[in-house]
Amino acid sequence: MGKIIAITNQKGGVGKTTTSVNLAASLAAAKRRVLLLDLDPQGNAAMGCGVDKESVDYSSYDLLMAKVPAIQTVINLPEFGFSVIPGNADLTAAEVELMHAERKEQRLADALLTIKADYDYILIDCPPSLNMLTLNAMVAANSLLIPMQCEYYALEGISALMNTLRNIQETVNPDLHLEGILRTMFDDRNRLTKDVSEQLIRYFGDQVFRTCVPRNIRLAEAPSHGLPIINYDKSSRGAVAYITLAGEMIRKEKTKA
Repeated sequence: MGKIIAITNQKGGVGKTTTSVNLAASLAAAKRRVLLLDLDPQGNAAMGCGVDKESVDYSSYDLLMAKVPAIQTVINLPEFGFSVIPGNADLTAAEVELMHAERKEQRLADALLTIKADYDYILIDCPPSLNMLTLNAMVAANSLLIPMQCEYYALEGISALMNTLRNIQETVNPDLHLEGILRTMFDDRNRLTKDVSEQLIRYFGDQVFRTCVPRNIRLAEAPSHGLPIINYDKSSRGAVAYITLAGEMIRKEKTKA
């Protein structure tokens, strides 16, 4: 049965979509069956996989609103070894429509039931805000993966996110847990980065991934080519980081089993 991981942070610009696309590609390279679900109206995760978000027949909007069976929203990407359900601006309408829908927080969980067993991992790229889309992702998910930059305001943001996690656990999804915190755009020459990183480890311990994703030009360039970093430049520091992260996650799963 597939493990559903919501990749989320209420703060934008922390490498959330970059992590979603490149972790999907790296897990697929490790021979895992992976589905990437783009739940952000900007549709950047779909674009990062070379999918034209405007020309798709169905999107994650259709999945959420049960317009078609889930399987019809899935696009297979054999060149990358994983599948994607694209997101686009239609999701903005979903936010409004969900407010009046039955089981409004459980729509995504319900929709994924029919395809969950086809994958080892379903990664959800959430929008950079706490809205009905993100709430649906958290209710559907087994765990949260939180990418964050090691800067002062990020600590405040993660505190708010942990409160949200506790609220979801207490109300609609008691099994939801923290998969891990991923330090992104990491520069260990920066004093503030090191200080914030140390505080994170002091507070969250081994829930902070050992892997850090460095600032990397090749990683920043890859989305404009519609390619995950391991398909764009496998030897780059960014590619090595995401391959290492995938390995760390797989090892963690094995030790739990």
